[in-house]
Amino acid sequence: MTLIVTGGAGFIGANFIFYILERYPEDRVVCLDKLTYAGNLATLAPVMELPNFRFVQADICDREAVDRLLEEERPGAVVNFAAESHVDRSIDGPEVFLRTNVLGTAVLMDACRTHGLVRFHQVSTDEVYGDLPLDRPDLLFTEQTPLRASSPYSASKASADLLALAYHRTYGLPVTISRCSNNYGPYQFREKLIPLMISNALHDRPLPVYGSGLNVRDWLYVEDHCRAIDLILRRGRPGEVYNVGGHNEMRNIDIVKLICRELGKPESLITCVEDRKGHDLRYAIDPSKIWQQLGWKSETIFENGMRKTIQWYLDNKSWWARSNS
Repeated sequence: MTLIVTGGAGFIGANFIFYILERYPEDRVVCLDKLTYAGNLATLAPVMELPNFRFVQADICDREAVDRLLEEERPGAVVNFAAESHVDRSIDGPEVFLRTNVLGTAVLMDACRTHGLVRFHQVSTDEVYGDLPLDRPDLLFTEQTPLRASSPYSASKASADLLALAYHRTYGLPVTISRCSNNYGPYQFREKLIPLMISNALHDRPLPVYGSGLNVRDWLYVEDHCRAIDLILRRGRPGEVYNVGGHNEMRNIDIVKLICRELGKPESLITCVEDRKGHDLRYAIDPSKIWQQLGWKSETIFENGMRKTIQWYLDNKSWWARSNS
């Protein structure tokens, strides 16, 4: 099968490309990426010379470029990772999020319709559900939880999800959607919590934590996420949404303290800063559906995944120093 992977020079997209090319060496992968600030072509260096890999620099909002690529490649599926994804940036400037995350998704799906109802997978986020109270650990997001986005970023992703489901119902486009919890692992851009804290701690810089750091996130190792998307793509039912979570809730402040311990840095580096506008309190996913229907569950123990992640950043300073300059 030929896969077109959009946003494949970014964090999760690149890890997905590595996973697919290692697991299915007979498959062909085409990466379509605009190479915005969060995309790094150096990330794809290990696969750039492979005969079954191709990189194309283009914007998913460019209808002509997207249509031409699908005409050339005739893919079996398109997996859409391409997105503006940083909440703070969406608060400062929502328009680019609406353009890329909503219009770009529509452009991709229109091309899939044009070229024979190509299978389309939309990579989404648990943030479309809004948040949960801190004092109700029994509450989890399910696929039936109403969408209640808090930020322009999550609202743009919720819009794309609804649009994808509408394309399935109206046009018969074979669409699946995955909504994942917070990912961590190699190749993540420095603006996100874990790589930011690792790089700042290594330089003995302040570790900025929003508010009191009590906000809770469900953490998922990126390779586990890639495995879930692969299963959905090959065995998931069109028109369905699948929640993908790690069953690993952690307070932000505890994540930062763990990083300090692993790196031997003092917690005095932790600095509480003004809270984010509309900051969601807690995310927690119920992944029962994907376990029951597809047999997927998170396999990486959080402490082990964090040690692997920290070690990767220690071993690859040249990558993140260049990507975050």
